[in-house]
Amino acid sequence: MESILDFLGSIPWWGWILIFLLLVAIRDIFFQKAHTISHNFPVVGHLRYWLESIGPEMRQYFVANNREELPFNRIERSWIYASAKKENNYEGFGTDRDIYAHQHIFVKNAMIGYQISDTHPNITDPCFLPCAKVIGAHNKRRKPFRPASIINVSAMSFGSLSAAAVTAMNQGVEKSGAYHNTGEGGLSPYHKQGGDVIFHFGTGYFGVRSRDGNFSMEKLKILVDENPCIKGVEIKLSQGAKPGKGGVLPGAKITHEIADIRGVEVGKDVLSPSTHKAFSSIPELLELIESIADETGLPVGIKGAVGKMDQWEELADLMKKSGKGPDFITIDGGEGGTGAAPPSFADHVSLPWTYGFSSVYRLFADRGLTERVVFIGSGKLGFPAKAAMAFAMGVDCINVAREAMMSIGCIQAQVCHTNRCPTGIATQNKWLQNGINVPLKSDRLAQYFKTFRKEFLEITHAAGYEHPCQFTMNDIQVNVDDDYLSSDLEAVYRYKKVVVPFESMQSLYECSHLGGRPILKKTS
Repeated sequence: MESILDFLGSIPWWGWILIFLLLVAIRDIFFQKAHTISHNFPVVGHLRYWLESIGPEMRQYFVANNREELPFNRIERSWIYASAKKENNYEGFGTDRDIYAHQHIFVKNAMIGYQISDTHPNITDPCFLPCAKVIGAHNKRRKPFRPASIINVSAMSFGSLSAAAVTAMNQGVEKSGAYHNTGEGGLSPYHKQGGDVIFHFGTGYFGVRSRDGNFSMEKLKILVDENPCIKGVEIKLSQGAKPGKGGVLPGAKITHEIADIRGVEVGKDVLSPSTHKAFSSIPELLELIESIADETGLPVGIKGAVGKMDQWEELADLMKKSGKGPDFITIDGGEGGTGAAPPSFADHVSLPWTYGFSSVYRLFADRGLTERVVFIGSGKLGFPAKAAMAFAMGVDCINVAREAMMSIGCIQAQVCHTNRCPTGIATQNKWLQNGINVPLKSDRLAQYFKTFRKEFLEITHAAGYEHPCQFTMNDIQVNVDDDYLSSDLEAVYRYKKVVVPFESMQSLYECSHLGGRPILKKTS
């Protein structure tokens, strides 16, 4: 034995490297059968798989130009990062965009912009920008709600996001007067950090789930009674990442805590059904909406990605006939979002946001229903120029998901579905989550929202308006194609936005239904 140890000790360090490589080569040639490359090119073939694994990072930092990447290019990400950190988010020497490219947005400025008075709310708070409509006012809900911010956190559940990320977002919306949509994973303790909340449920009914997996009205009533932070309820019909397919939470992300909140098994993939058990038709959906509103007193809305229009037409017709219906409608874009989805769904199923929203809004405008509904847009709208286009088309609020993630540190690694998110945002790995400084990141989300609202207001004032709800279809022009060149939204989408009743920003500030009151009082 001593002679063997002496022999092993005499082997130089480079000899151990050669032995290791020899063992890898033997394994590649004689034992593994899965990979042709490593069998035919032992040892060096592994380099190919390693380079492939870091390909996205290499392209992101060294190959792609500033405007080339998807879903968000480097310029867009940099603007969010700088805005969240309160750094210089300007650019010099003119734009580097191709302003003649298809779908490029032009906001038409007025010769003389809107001038605010010395007593205007935006003198005290340059970021004050609430929704112009009160959610639930038309249907006379007992607890109507006016969002204090026109930009808010979209549906992202605890489970898909980490506890630290959800906590930072909720504290951030509290600091900025916005609201936080829970996503379909239920109301977690991390959603209850002071911010206004929209409780969202899908086909899995997590958080309001009966033992047989159906919707429980009793659990919803208890949840709402015990949590006054809940300002509205949203029923998810579909989402942009995978419309017509239920939510997916990989088993690797299911901890004991998540399992308790959702009522599922630890370590087992959670696959929500594709359709709801609580209703199977549009009339039944309307009945459920009215039942929830009656039992809780809260405004109730729906969220969906848009494809075929026949059931949307049925919904609008029944709303017109009955005088009832959802208080708000969130239209999600088929561009996808934070949800894990097969590429066939994310790439091809449902319409992009502009096509989907314009189809639904035109339908409701034709039937005179737009004043009854608060329209919420969700689909890469977290930039002032895109928001201006959305408001000109008829949106009343926007929800952001990936933009909110980037404001707290997301680097677009695109591994949300693997539980290996390097920034700790989309993972349940405790070590990775520890990298999130919650107070700092909550400040950054709040600052991103405030910077967004401030710049959006500046664009609004440049166009001659006090509030973005006053934008019309003729205020925005887009490039269409070589024959049509450039035209305003009214000509492109063939409808007129209905005028939103608006008195003044001061009247919004004095509204008794305005959310986000604590932060507003701090800034006044």
